[in-house]
Amino acid sequence: CVCVCVGLCPCLCVCVFVCVRLSLQPLIDWKLARLTWSFFKQSFLKQILTEGERYVMTFLNVLNFGDQGVYDIVNNLGSMVARFVFLPIEESFYVFFSRVLQRGGGARDQKQEDAAMAAEVLESLLKLVLLIGLIITVFGQAYSHLALDLYGGPLLSSGTGPVLLRWYSGYVLLLALNGVTECFVFAAMSKEEVDRYNLVMLALSVSFLCLSYLLTGWQGSVGFILANCLNMGLRIAHSLHYIHRYFLGSPWGPLRGLRPSPALLLCLALSAVLTRVSEAALCCDSGWLWHLAHVAVGAVCLLAVLVAVVLSETQLVLFIRTQLLSRYAKKDT
Repeated sequence: CVCVCVGLCPCLCVCVFVCVRLSLQPLIDWKLARLTWSFFKQSFLKQILTEGERYVMTFLNVLNFGDQGVYDIVNNLGSMVARFVFLPIEESFYVFFSRVLQRGGGARDQKQEDAAMAAEVLESLLKLVLLIGLIITVFGQAYSHLALDLYGGPLLSSGTGPVLLRWYSGYVLLLALNGVTECFVFAAMSKEEVDRYNLVMLALSVSFLCLSYLLTGWQGSVGFILANCLNMGLRIAHSLHYIHRYFLGSPWGPLRGLRPSPALLLCLALSAVLTRVSEAALCCDSGWLWHLAHVAVGAVCLLAVLVAVVLSETQLVLFIRTQLLSRYAKKDT
């Protein structure tokens, strides 16, 4: 029959082949299609959460154009860390968790070696992004004014810019934790759980837009960052609750990654005090030599923090060497 089709009408033969192919294997995997639709709805809601303050600024006119410009600059500068540091980590390890874990169920329903590996990686990731976020938060308080002065001159550093950037440096800590916790949650959730979480995201989107409007009327452009912090805190709390339930009754506790060593916390606290004193004494109305001295104080404090990390967080250092560095080395090759 196929030979006759080829001789008489090649187009007809192609159609017959396609029909036979479709009868053997469905063209669309409907289970995967429903999961994709759930993630699409989730991405739409996350877009509202990510860019919601811009909609409020544009349509409700809560800030003048000058304040909007300063906020955009600070937002773009602050989000560089999220784009270039946290986002590659989240994307890479979302793929890892998706391959290791089966969607739905809990840790006890997984293969034990896979669940143990996922818990170990999640614990190290949480500690890594937590430490990066803490370092940015601590040093961002004392160096926001100098950073904006170098970037845009007195026009940026003399107004609300430094205050905004200080608040944003704290917001980066929440961004870091939310990215890692959600990358695990989205990799482990079933389709039904993703649909339920979309309802949570819808409620968060509405509350975020309302909070942005109210807090901006109270605190100006800082209100946008406060609204983002509150929204991000709720998302982190939801993800931590899911992770806690996921590993409940299992021998693993990846949330231990949220507890830095006391020596490291002490070093961060001392660095916060010393850099703030340095800012008050050396920055930012003095000359360039005083600026350099202020930078040198920060460099010494940062070096002390990194030494404390190496000495007190040996498991994290091993994870960075064996997982992160080797993973990115493979990508480069």
